Amino acid sequence: MRTVRSTETAIPVILADSNPLVLSAMSEVFERDARFSLLATSATAEGFLTTARRVPARVGIVDWDLPEMGGARLMEQLREQEDAPRIIVYARESSQGHISAMGAGAAGFVSRHGPVEALLDTCVAVAAGRMVFPFLDVRELQRNPLHSLSRRETDMLSALARGMTNREMSKELGISPNTVKFHLSNLYDKLAVKSRAQAIAFFYSQQQGGNARG
Repeated sequence: MRTVRSTETAIPVILADSNPLVLSAMSEVFERDARFSLLATSATAEGFLTTARRVPARVGIVDWDLPEMGGARLMEQLREQEDAPRIIVYARESSQGHISAMGAGAAGFVSRHGPVEALLDTCVAVAAGRMVFPFLDVRELQRNPLHSLSRRETDMLSALARGMTNREMSKELGISPNTVKFHLSNLYDKLAVKSRAQAIAFFYSQQQGGNARG
């Protein structure tokens, strides 16, 4: 990870990408554009998270497949941070990453195959408080029940997939065991499943389906 000196007027940005060539190219683009102040770069989700906790960036651009944590888990961690940067996922359009990114809480998605100007313009829009998902197909959202889940239900499904018990979820999420049961009941209804095991199986089938399409 390297840190870059910032200016006071530009939009503070952090970059993270597992591909060193892509990271180098993006760094050069942001360093040349006076609208931005490149604060730091990282090749891992852990490095990005560490930097985001100590540097007040407004926007973060991340590779969806960052090692070792991954984009979804990274954003889950950032939700616990009050002044976390707004996240733009920079990934392949064909990977359906835009849908997963939106569900995980990203503020924008930019295709790696698009012009670099699209990434810069999206950064400006996201910094101004907008959400930008140019490849979002609403019909796809309607077909996938994962996107009908509330933020709390999404957190609980992720916790289930990590093997957490009701008691552990209660402690991690700061809610009572009865509230955990209430949310799980709603979660099962939305996914049309009847048990914890079926919910976990559904979660992983959706993950594998997304990878297969990529």
